[in-house]
Amino acid sequence: MIIDGESMTTEQLWQLSTGNYNIKISNGALKKVKRSRDILDEIVNTNRVVYGVSTGFGKFANVVIPRDQLDQLQKNVIESHCAGVGDALTVDRTRMLLALRINVLCKGYSGISPTNIHRLVQAFNASCLPLIPEKGTVGASGDLAPLSHLAHGMMGNGMMWSPESGWADAKLVLEAHGVEPIVLGPKEGLAMINGTQFICSLGTEAVERARTIALQADVVAALTVEVLSGTSRAFDAAIHKARPHCGQQEVAERMRTLLQYHGNRSQITESHKNCNRVQDSYTLRCCPQVHGIAHDTIKFTKSTLDVELNSATDNPMVLCDREETISGGNFHGEYPAKVLDYLAIGIHEIAAMSERRIERLNNPALNTFPAFLVESGGLNSGYMIPHCTAAALVSENKCLCHPASVDSLSTSAGQEDHVSMGGYAARKAIKVVENVEYVIAIELLCACQAMEFHRPLTSTDALEAVYDVVRQVAPPYTKDRPHYKDMEAVAQLLRENKVWDAVKKHLENPPHTSANVEQLSSSPTSAHIPEYGQR
Repeated sequence: MIIDGESMTTEQLWQLSTGNYNIKISNGALKKVKRSRDILDEIVNTNRVVYGVSTGFGKFANVVIPRDQLDQLQKNVIESHCAGVGDALTVDRTRMLLALRINVLCKGYSGISPTNIHRLVQAFNASCLPLIPEKGTVGASGDLAPLSHLAHGMMGNGMMWSPESGWADAKLVLEAHGVEPIVLGPKEGLAMINGTQFICSLGTEAVERARTIALQADVVAALTVEVLSGTSRAFDAAIHKARPHCGQQEVAERMRTLLQYHGNRSQITESHKNCNRVQDSYTLRCCPQVHGIAHDTIKFTKSTLDVELNSATDNPMVLCDREETISGGNFHGEYPAKVLDYLAIGIHEIAAMSERRIERLNNPALNTFPAFLVESGGLNSGYMIPHCTAAALVSENKCLCHPASVDSLSTSAGQEDHVSMGGYAARKAIKVVENVEYVIAIELLCACQAMEFHRPLTSTDALEAVYDVVRQVAPPYTKDRPHYKDMEAVAQLLRENKVWDAVKKHLENPPHTSANVEQLSSSPTSAHIPEYGQR
């Protein structure tokens, strides 16, 4: 993959996390890197006073450093800022962090030397990945602690992982892969640590996983509408054209297509076509309105991150066209912090809706199925406790959705008096998405189990394809057995996008806008549904 500092996307960065790609810096980017380093060397050679190059940092910005100590200054800033705590980042997340820092250095505003950036590329391609604690950044003046651990490892210090060595001494891992440690010249310590790349690399994972689960949540919701004998009337295009939010219209079309697919018509829908109920509960009927804003939130978050992934976030910045350096504040993480808080709130609501649908699938007062979707209730508990798990995860997410970015604590003796707390915003956004994945997995298991009580009737081709995918890893629940294996297996299906893959071809050929609407049931509401076979 070519890295140029201008065109990185969250999709590409997420792909780089896998270890399946090597990177190469474009020729144009290399020219910019060399030019910025040449300008910086000229500044040093003419003894000009520049923040972070010939002065201390933060509160020590007014302390001028002698020229013969400038290299030591950069080594000191890395070592003194290695103050992270907590669990180490996973190797996938560390790959993204390293790749993203290389991408930003390629913009030519940092003053990194061509030699050092080549060594960083070599390390990435060999999967030589330093140990980086996940906690310690306040997300302003850059993600200083985690990026310092990254730089420290690349200098041959601390612990480092590679596929061949596992965790071992960083110097030995680099040596084993023929990679020279980076050697910091003037400003190169700052060049390695000023920036929002920790926030953005974790934010990339959050937004890409959110996008994957949100699309599949629409499919799972459609399956739940089907098995609860719901109607697709509420998804008529005319309703959503009258309130033309993009996400809302997309979800409505998606669900309309899944429920009205013009291949084999749903026998389940036909079975309750003439019932007398008027409308469904909100968690069925309002999926486009609630899921829709989640999709729009994901798009907004992604668009902001795509800009941030290709932004120069150094301080000071080397302005090649003007041959000077200027101190600024591009390192402040408020942009990614805010959108990642917004992402957590948006994607959480999909799980909140899902948990209520799980209730409707399990509660015999709200459906025609045996209690908790299992025969011989009492002897068997069925899906009673998976619903409790979903409720627990949704409740946990309510706490995690409190915005990290509304907080700020002054640091560096008042010099850095407002910070973004974006590192925590990113970490908890991932946790929220992970919880959503499990909740949707539980709903999908319950919906497929409910299908068993409609047999021998069948659904649309699209929804039957979803059922088949699930049944490859989770058989029907005929008597009590541990649920966790099925839940993990189906959650993995969702992470691998298998449910979306199952319906993609059907969604590419949707019915006409109001096809079959006049033939569809207008049922049900939350009122009691007659016993199966009496509709």
